[in-house]
Amino acid sequence: MKEKNPKRTDSPLIFERSRPGRRGTAVPEPDVPTRPLEELLPKAMMRKEPPSLPEVSENEVVRHFTEISLMNHHVDRGFYPLGSCTMKYNPKVNEQTARLPGLADLHPFQPTSAVQGALRLMWELGEMLKEIVGMDEITLQPAAGAQGELVGALLFRAYHTAQGDPRKKIIIPDSAHGTNPATVRMAGYEVVTLKSNEEGRMDPGALESALGEDVAGVMLTNPNTLGKFESDVEEIARLVHEAGGLMYMDGANLNALIGVARPGDLGYDIVHLNLHKTFSTPHGGGGPGAGPVAVKEHLAPYLPLPILTRAGDGGYALDWERPESIGKVHGFWGNFGVLVRAYTYIRMLGRDGMRRTGMAAVLNNAYMSARLEGTYSLPYGRGMHESVFSGSFLKEHGVRTLDVAKRLLDFGVHAPTVYFPLIVPEAIMAEPTETETKDELDRFCEAMLQIAEEAKADPEFVKNAPYSTPVRRLDEALANRRPNVRYRPEGSD
Repeated sequence: MKEKNPKRTDSPLIFERSRPGRRGTAVPEPDVPTRPLEELLPKAMMRKEPPSLPEVSENEVVRHFTEISLMNHHVDRGFYPLGSCTMKYNPKVNEQTARLPGLADLHPFQPTSAVQGALRLMWELGEMLKEIVGMDEITLQPAAGAQGELVGALLFRAYHTAQGDPRKKIIIPDSAHGTNPATVRMAGYEVVTLKSNEEGRMDPGALESALGEDVAGVMLTNPNTLGKFESDVEEIARLVHEAGGLMYMDGANLNALIGVARPGDLGYDIVHLNLHKTFSTPHGGGGPGAGPVAVKEHLAPYLPLPILTRAGDGGYALDWERPESIGKVHGFWGNFGVLVRAYTYIRMLGRDGMRRTGMAAVLNNAYMSARLEGTYSLPYGRGMHESVFSGSFLKEHGVRTLDVAKRLLDFGVHAPTVYFPLIVPEAIMAEPTETETKDELDRFCEAMLQIAEEAKADPEFVKNAPYSTPVRRLDEALANRRPNVRYRPEGSD
């Protein structure tokens, strides 16, 4: 994009389209006896005034929502290099299978005898996920990676309590996802943060000094948030286990390892899997998501209830008889529609396809990093599936990483993750995933390189971006402090 001020089109609010008397549908007169609403609802639940709803025709409604749908950036419209989030393309066949009537129309109160097909799908998905991560048992219940983390931390507590030694602390690296320390605190543990070494990895020597009888275990993402493979993970696991602790892997970055290395073979006891990251189910928008947790055999008794098992007659059953379980963590059996999508993805790709997925993700990042590292520095070097660049060199021109992210929007590209992890100054964390073509990666790299040149030649222009979005740069601090999303018609209070 060379044009500095592309034309911008505003779409009126649905309330601004409203005109008294317009309607989209006409409801026929009832052919059954009617009763006043006042006889059906308590007076306290009745409105004193009619609701302030827009009055619009059907075509206006359709056009309105079509227009505003084009204002949003999403993975179906363009590149989404959001580091740490693995925003890969979601194949449409996943949606087709999730909408099959035999799956979409099930009710959670149906008896197990009436939903054997759904239970089989969940059981087979669990078996495939266990094979992928090298674990012995699994729960599909957690609704997201963060809830999976909490389940993992509660498993720590259940296991150590059963040993008569509850313990007090969990160790994490300083590059950890923000949910890690939050989870540790929610589970009632103290957070011990270890500084990363010069390579951006956990240092076994520093870990050994931090270990003690009060340490329940270590939460270690691998590859970590810098995209670096924790090459000392087997030594780390040995030290933790010798100290009586457990190893937990945040599976946020499993997309780089899938089909190549298994957490269970590396010494981990617990791992959660973000189905929306590695297994192509929809991501963002508040969910629903899924964060299955897989464990080694010694932790299986503590998994949430119920556990899906094979019945003696060859069917599938729900096992509620686990007295040491941490209890239930999700209504019914998990977010079933998400599980169907992940199942479809794995079955479509197969064993070899899943392996190629991980390898292509690493290859794409290597290409992107090679193109950008001559301009944007890589303080810790190239990562596996993602790399963390620094925009510090732009500060001499008065331009910051946030300005680069805002300017990228003018190129039809979603901004990468910025200012995280905190150990990289002016961080720009980009992850291309395996689903993007070389052409798209080149387009992103050319945009990043052009922005760097613009920052030197005309920093004020970059600092005032974006120009082509429906809404220009907002006061984000004010929006966070005083969010106001309610529409008030003119003349109202």
